[in-house]
Amino acid sequence: MSETQPPYITEHQARFAAEGQPNKNGTFEVFCITAGNGNGWEFPPEVLQNSLPLWDNLACFIDHAWTNRSIRDLAGHISAPFWDQDAQGIKATLTAFGPGGELLSILGQTILKQSAPSKVGFSADLLFKANGKKVTEITKVLSLDLVYNPARGGAFHTALSQLESEKKIMSDETEKQQQLNTQTEQADKVMLKLCENLLETSLAAAHLPNPVSKRIRAQFAGKTFTPEELDQTIKDHQDMLSDLQAAQTVSGPARITSMYNEKDKLQAAVDDLFGLERDDKLKALDVPGLSGIRELYLSLTGDYDLHGGYYPDRVQLATTADFTGLVKNALNKIVAQQWTMLGRAGYDWWKSITSQEHFTSIQDITGTLIGTVGDLPVVAEGAEYTELVVGDSPETASFVKYGGYIPLTLELIDRDQTRKLKAYARELGSAGLRKISKLVSEIFTANAGVGPTMADTGALFNATAVTTKGGHNNLLTTALSIAAWDAACTAVYNQPMLIKNATGLYGTGPKMAINPKFCLVPRALQNTAWQMLKGEFVREATYVYDNVLKGSAVPVTVPEWTDANDWAAVCDPAVAPAIFVGERFGIMPEIFVAGDELSPAVFMNDEHRLKVRHFLAVWVNDFRPLHKNNVA
Repeated sequence: MSETQPPYITEHQARFAAEGQPNKNGTFEVFCITAGNGNGWEFPPEVLQNSLPLWDNLACFIDHAWTNRSIRDLAGHISAPFWDQDAQGIKATLTAFGPGGELLSILGQTILKQSAPSKVGFSADLLFKANGKKVTEITKVLSLDLVYNPARGGAFHTALSQLESEKKIMSDETEKQQQLNTQTEQADKVMLKLCENLLETSLAAAHLPNPVSKRIRAQFAGKTFTPEELDQTIKDHQDMLSDLQAAQTVSGPARITSMYNEKDKLQAAVDDLFGLERDDKLKALDVPGLSGIRELYLSLTGDYDLHGGYYPDRVQLATTADFTGLVKNALNKIVAQQWTMLGRAGYDWWKSITSQEHFTSIQDITGTLIGTVGDLPVVAEGAEYTELVVGDSPETASFVKYGGYIPLTLELIDRDQTRKLKAYARELGSAGLRKISKLVSEIFTANAGVGPTMADTGALFNATAVTTKGGHNNLLTTALSIAAWDAACTAVYNQPMLIKNATGLYGTGPKMAINPKFCLVPRALQNTAWQMLKGEFVREATYVYDNVLKGSAVPVTVPEWTDANDWAAVCDPAVAPAIFVGERFGIMPEIFVAGDELSPAVFMNDEHRLKVRHFLAVWVNDFRPLHKNNVA
């Protein structure tokens, strides 16, 4: 071998002794291998440290074997190896189990009790590479086995005997029991003191006659008991006294269930004045009624000359409540009441077909429709994965502010026109609900019935093939009938899901496979839609048959539609959302005070201003769940 050639390195197999000692839970801590010379081979510390992961999750058998190991020889499991710097070796935990586990445990415990050296110990079976006699790398650890007369005379490491461990355990248990007894005695004393306090407190609250209290006190004195036992005993004595004294009842002190201030009383009176249901906490209040809005204004402002101001020396009701605030609260309740009543009449139809969302700012909204994965291509063995084509279709919308103010004039107050003020609020509730109804209905009627232009440059409703840019294929011209409804449902069901708005990918997605849930009609077609989707039978000129469409969809009348023939189909927004209604400060219009008794408007215009505001955004995010029939 020349000086420039590297030394010849080959792989060797050898077995080396290891040492072990039991720990407190009955398993053993063993030295798997230590640095130094073994069987003529030199093992440097750095080589052992590099092999640390190879010693985890090893099997321990009874005796070595040069052929395949048998499960009958399995005696334990090696885990959690770590480097012991002081001993310059690898330590690990040996847990006895398997057919040979009992033998391993018995031998280990027996050897540890002997004073003379034993010839039973552990031997590591491993593969390694070496340069000459110096080991350069441990390539694999096969097992750590229990053998007789191991190489280098390895044996169980000297440790505490099991008997000493048992004695220590018994000593620890005795000490723990003594501590537990002391704690129990202290807890009993504390519990007894608590019971004494509970007994005296409960008897004082019960207001029982003295002889009865003494009897109960004697029954429970010096004992521990549960609150339920004491309560039941007191109740039994109270019931007995009630039976004996007939008209007299034994009762505890009055319980405070609610507390009210002057503002609460005034709000209850104002709610009564406007014919509103009180809040739950105010329902039990008994307050005198107000004659009208004039009495409320004069009592809270002292403005008997109607100059428009606040005169504290003339105020009859001293409270932190102000006139406009109380009226504002009542008017908001009227708005909510009118909103609910008008919704029951059909103006909340848009709730069924839209998704409503709350936003925390009035920035422009981008409603993005994410494309689906059309199909997963095959990846050949060893080949690269290809990028999946997934796009999006962003639709934008802007918030629009609607509103104004209600002039609560001094003339209206002096004339005591409470009914007119109530009418203001009802109109506000009606206007807010009708506004949303109008905005949603116009999605279907805008631009001569084809709706707004989408981000893909196509009108919302068009008959263009979906395989072309802007093609939606969701517009027909057939009058409403069972056959026309089925055709619209088929068209929606077959709509391809978005993959990406790009040439070659238009209309290539899998079917949406969803049927419409709502049939939108004008009032002129309401009866037709009801018969078609809610009727028991289908009646034709010559015969009558069962209506298989009954319950398959819900007819919805759109109040704003004036065309007597056009109709539309819409999917359930919970499954396939298309139309969105965004709100900033609530779905209902909001009334709040734009001033108080001392505001300039009161002085300059003789009016309190109650401002109304409504932030709304309505937009279409996806054309696929929508279908329109524009009938000539």
